[in-house]
Amino acid sequence: MIDTMNPVEKFSLLSNCTSGGCGAKIGPGELSELLRDFQIKDDPNLLVGFEGRDDAAVYRIDENRALVSTVDFFPPMVDDPFLFGKIAAANALSDIYAMGGKPLFALNLICFPEKLDRSILKLILSGGAAKALEAGTVIAGGHSIFDHEPKYGLAVTGIIDPAAVLRNDSCQSGDALILTKALGVGLVMAALRAGQAGDAEVKAATGSMERLNRWAAEKFSGRSSIHACTDVTGFGLGVHAAEMAGTSHTLVIDCASLPLLPGAFGFAKNYFATAAGQRNRNYMKGKIDMQGIPAAMQEIIFDPQTSGGLLISVAAEAAQELCDDIRKDDPAAAIIGEVIEREDAAVLAV
Repeated sequence: MIDTMNPVEKFSLLSNCTSGGCGAKIGPGELSELLRDFQIKDDPNLLVGFEGRDDAAVYRIDENRALVSTVDFFPPMVDDPFLFGKIAAANALSDIYAMGGKPLFALNLICFPEKLDRSILKLILSGGAAKALEAGTVIAGGHSIFDHEPKYGLAVTGIIDPAAVLRNDSCQSGDALILTKALGVGLVMAALRAGQAGDAEVKAATGSMERLNRWAAEKFSGRSSIHACTDVTGFGLGVHAAEMAGTSHTLVIDCASLPLLPGAFGFAKNYFATAAGQRNRNYMKGKIDMQGIPAAMQEIIFDPQTSGGLLISVAAEAAQELCDDIRKDDPAAAIIGEVIEREDAAVLAV
């Protein structure tokens, strides 16, 4: 039989694998169990490793310089190969920004089916290169293999002052919380796979995913009032908030203040959900107090984000000025809550 589908049509047949099967992110509970008993070399220059489940590793070179290193890749969540490349690259670069660093260079990571047209791979790589150029960094090489499903991402190396590293769990009581992007990516993409999301809703979601967190992170310069930062990705706002709370604090999330993508709340009310969102919910049992919060808003809090925004813990008196500054480039940014001394749960939704 003659195959009459064009390369992009072939590609779109594979994009539904992100519904929770192939390429799904390992859940936070499973990941904690896997990493629990690792023995690692004690190196005083490793300032940040995996022990705190931070966004990237930080390794000190000398008194004034440290390297920031991260890696991320996943299968397509959109039909357009070029757009997929941009989203995957923006997502990988985000970890560098979340630590307060500046990317230096990146390496491509590629899994690609032999049966697919090579023009698709070229478009994916072109999208990644375009986003790296926007970030002011270079792609210096990479590694590629043939696989049953396409996957793409980057290993990124950045630079940072060791004294300026932002951790994900170093918030302080009294801090305000800022979120720089709207929530609901997973819900919108689930609705798209079901044929229920409109063009405007999909465009808003993909525009958010491909947007670099560079512009928000550049507003950090010279602000000692920022105490902690992380990017909200596949574990959703709830899990990332719990990580930020650590063992000493509770993050209070004001649900009415959460920025939401168009359509996301409606899709949640109509029972759209994701497998990753359910894993996040399961992990947060006993760690979050959501009494009185509508089921749809709970789904938003657990919704996995691809290339989501930065969650920032900043001194309350400096929060509005920082948020206003971030909004100049990221208009969805909002103050969404506060940090208090530890109560029963790591996260309190109100």
